[in-house]
Amino acid sequence: MYIAFDELPPHARLWIYQANRPLTEGEQAELAPLLKAFAADWSSHGRDLHASAVLLHDQFLVLANNESASSASGCSIDKSVNFVRELESRFGVSFFDRTQLAFLKNDKVELVPMQELKNKVAGGEISENTLYFDTLVNNYGDLQANWPREAKSSWLSRYF
Repeated sequence: MYIAFDELPPHARLWIYQANRPLTEGEQAELAPLLKAFAADWSSHGRDLHASAVLLHDQFLVLANNESASSASGCSIDKSVNFVRELESRFGVSFFDRTQLAFLKNDKVELVPMQELKNKVAGGEISENTLYFDTLVNNYGDLQANWPREAKSSWLSRYF
């Protein structure tokens, strides 16, 4: 069952997939109905999930489920991963590259290879106050309140 993203309860569970590039306006127009259709059809052991899906900041695919209405099972999570892999193939984008970190700089998403993080911090390009898109955020309430969040408030705090 599809739920509009902005109508999710704060405890709704999230899965965030970061693209290795921003999706174009044309790609986003093609993607939007695919996301809605997936969320509407997403189920767990024959029970509809109360789900939503959206692309944020042109680059972050977010799948969500209201777990208090119906929990996602391993099989339903596998379905979502397969769906995201299909999107990768269709749009020529990677959603599973965890070696890139995303920051908000000058109102744009900037990707930084993980191996360059220490140098960027040492050079002052990334500070503890730089806004970081933490893909480990796992519920809608945290996404709304703290996303992106200051790097010092994430697992990156050890670098400062």
